[in-house]
Amino acid sequence: YTILSKVHSDRNVYPSAGVLFVHVLEREYFKGEFPPYPKPGEISNDPITFNTNLMGYPDRPGWLRYIQRTPYSDGVLYGSPTVENVGKPTIIEITAYNRRTFETARHNLIINIMSAEDFPLPYQAEFFIRNMNVEEMLASEVLGDFLGAVKNVWQPERLNAINITSALDRGGRVPLPINDMKEGVYVMVGADVPFSSCLREVENPQNQLRCSQEMEPVITCDKKFRTQFHIDWCKISLVDNTKQVSTFQEVVRGEGILPDGGEYKPPSDTLKSRDYYSDFLITLAVPSAIALVLFLILAYIMCCRREGVEKRNMQTPDIQLVHHSAIQKSTKELRDMSKNREMAWPLSTLPVFHPVTGEIVPPLHTDTYDNTSMPLMQTQQNLPHQTQIPQQQSAGQY
Repeated sequence: YTILSKVHSDRNVYPSAGVLFVHVLEREYFKGEFPPYPKPGEISNDPITFNTNLMGYPDRPGWLRYIQRTPYSDGVLYGSPTVENVGKPTIIEITAYNRRTFETARHNLIINIMSAEDFPLPYQAEFFIRNMNVEEMLASEVLGDFLGAVKNVWQPERLNAINITSALDRGGRVPLPINDMKEGVYVMVGADVPFSSCLREVENPQNQLRCSQEMEPVITCDKKFRTQFHIDWCKISLVDNTKQVSTFQEVVRGEGILPDGGEYKPPSDTLKSRDYYSDFLITLAVPSAIALVLFLILAYIMCCRREGVEKRNMQTPDIQLVHHSAIQKSTKELRDMSKNREMAWPLSTLPVFHPVTGEIVPPLHTDTYDNTSMPLMQTQQNLPHQTQIPQQQSAGQY
């Protein structure tokens, strides 16, 4: 038979507001709920995925995130609870799916958010670690090593991890699957003492200049992190809540009675007539008058100020006028001769038949022949098929 679902007993957790909360959904914890059905000699390793949501809602609260990289890895719920949810139990429904048998198992996680006496910590620093993924950083031993390195550099009395955020949630890009590249993770920590001189080195003008040039800044305490964590010091954020000026303004409440402004006088129902003659003059008459004046000035310049041909000839030397007139006459004659040459040739100038055989001779030129190079009169030397006629000789020669 198929088991549709099983319900675990509820589990209660008690995180503090403003402190990082991490809850691991272990696959081994849910394996006992699914019959393994293994083959003889095999060990069951079914793929299991989880679905988490707030009871009565399709998604989780805004402060709570969930990640599971593969169906063969554990799921992790993590986030930083807010002060607004203190004292209100948050019930998270956890549903486990067996991807081999399609069975489900479900139980509830009751999160009771407690108030922290030392929250919020006034000095907060956010680090960007480039060589870590979020699920790797959420492991207790890795997070403990990082907090130990920060405590060694900062030397605070109280140090808490406030929040962890994946670089993908901050607009980062998915890395290429080469050289074991990581997504990167932001880790925010809080302390009760001011920032150390090592952390303040990021604010130096020299390091700020190197960051603007996409160069790595020079930090003296970087070697204490470099063995395990590669920190991008250009993306570190230091927040001092003790120096922040509160923008809250106290509201001064009155007696609830409006001051006496006299008797209310509503506007009259009748509207006074308005004279639009001045508006007409400003918008239409004045621009039209200016345009008319400009038109008259232009017309006077173009029409009344012309010198004319006679004045131009009077100012031109006679020899230049004669030369110009001769050029015009010659041009006109050439144009007339060109028009006459384009006319058809007279029939009397065309050969009609052969002078000896009487054979009809076609025209000497085709339609595409350039007739401008053909002489007007054809001579016998130009005719084809010309037969030489013997000439009569004088009697004295015989």
